[in-house]
Amino acid sequence: MAREDASQPLLSAMTDSSLNETKAIQRRKPQRRSMAPSEKGSQEQQRIPSAINPESALVAQEVRFKYVLLWLASYLGIGTLWFSLIRNQIDGKKTNGVLDAIYFCVVTMTTVGYGDLVPHSTLAKILACIYVFTGMALVGLIISKAADYIVEKQEILLVRAMHMNEKFNAAEILMEVETDKVKYKFLVTSQLLLVLIVVGISFLSLVEKMEFIDAIYCVCSTITTLGYGDESFSTGVGRIFAIFWILSSTVCLAQFFLYLAELYTERRQKALVKWVLTRKLTSSDLEAADLDHDGVVSTAEFILYKLKEMGKICQEDVLPLMERFKTLDVDHTGTLTASDLI
Repeated sequence: MAREDASQPLLSAMTDSSLNETKAIQRRKPQRRSMAPSEKGSQEQQRIPSAINPESALVAQEVRFKYVLLWLASYLGIGTLWFSLIRNQIDGKKTNGVLDAIYFCVVTMTTVGYGDLVPHSTLAKILACIYVFTGMALVGLIISKAADYIVEKQEILLVRAMHMNEKFNAAEILMEVETDKVKYKFLVTSQLLLVLIVVGISFLSLVEKMEFIDAIYCVCSTITTLGYGDESFSTGVGRIFAIFWILSSTVCLAQFFLYLAELYTERRQKALVKWVLTRKLTSSDLEAADLDHDGVVSTAEFILYKLKEMGKICQEDVLPLMERFKTLDVDHTGTLTASDLI
């Protein structure tokens, strides 16, 4: 009898939680009926959870983006000073001392390494080794934040363009972006990468006077950081363009593959969740879900079992919590009350 009474508050809490979650999901779905302006304003506030707050998130991203630019400028400044002072110890196709130094820094830190400029002295080789290791860390840990900021700024524009002929307010657009964040990041990055590839090919063909196939070949070997070196930027104008284009394109390609992997993982996870929720239960499932071995599977036990199937939690996560609950449940009623805490 005590067991049944104890299970009632739990069931009630779980039911309320399920209803609240269902309502939250329903609020995420766009509503296309026409509303009064005041009603729209109140619904926008209700639809955007305080935990998400996209505007404040974008402001924080913008602050981090400015720090990224500051770090990048400092890093390139130090490298430019180093390699300008030892420019006589670097062999290859040269245009302007300072420009070549910046170009050499970018080619080194992105690991493109064309070979059109190479260090030949001991000091130059040591500095190049130091610069490439620190540059890889900078690209991996800092510049990717800048890419995230740019992508997130473009996500809203992409969603608005996709629903141009439909009546969506700002809150609904932000919620859709938040719901399918990985998908939209992948789409935005794909578009940016395509633009960078086209711009690179066009510049190499028109300014560097490369054949069309050679331009494609140079772009591919650059953005993948393969950098064979038989085709590269040799003019002063070309190297000015390369300083910005190489940084943008190599980072964009890295983000493209990152979001592609995330999108694949997310879809596999969704497929797993769908399978877990729709498959038929067996007697062995009931035995495995019955954590307290009383012959009955409660709502909480069922949810925990399904979460374990989905890979959200594991048995090692559940057992310590159950032991802690038993320790706090002094009167052994299956619930926690003020008397248990005393």
